Amino acid sequence: MPPGGEKASSHEGWKLQKDLFVAFCRVGLLGFGGGPSAIPLFHQEVVRNYKWMDEDEFGDTLALANTMPGPIATKLAGYIGYKVGGKLGCFNAIIASVLPTSLMMILLIGILQKYKDIPWVKNMSASVVPVVAVMLGILSWDFIKKSGDTLGWKKALTMLVTAGILMEALNIHPAIIILIVLIFIFLPIRRRREKV
Repeated sequence: MPPGGEKASSHEGWKLQKDLFVAFCRVGLLGFGGGPSAIPLFHQEVVRNYKWMDEDEFGDTLALANTMPGPIATKLAGYIGYKVGGKLGCFNAIIASVLPTSLMMILLIGILQKYKDIPWVKNMSASVVPVVAVMLGILSWDFIKKSGDTLGWKKALTMLVTAGILMEALNIHPAIIILIVLIFIFLPIRRRREKV
């Protein structure tokens, strides 16, 4: 190990934890409208800013996280934090995504309750919705393009329309649809292994 190597390694470890905290704190503070609206922010930090995952890995992580119980934001923070920084990274990322927002809620809820009838306060969250819609639209289009490239456009569009009908017309939960798709993917692999 070069002189000062251990110190440099320790410094890099703390820098990584600082980056994790800053990234997930930013997601927690700017994720207006609940977990799904925070997904583009996760994508921005994890894939584009810090490059902890590529597009495929983030898409796979998001799909699998949707099959698990619990809020999507804490699941993504916990898993990505663990993958990038181990157990400390997991704890750090969850704290960063939950604590600042909770403290803000405790500190500001009284003020917002007091001034809730003022028009600009009423419109505050509503004004952010169009921006969130654009972020979700960009991320959705990225996923559609990725599906078209990997599955072929005919198959991807068929699955897209089918999923839309199941969720919107028949009101089936997305986690159930993802679980069924995963079962259909893994069954042929098991059959092939049994034949071998």
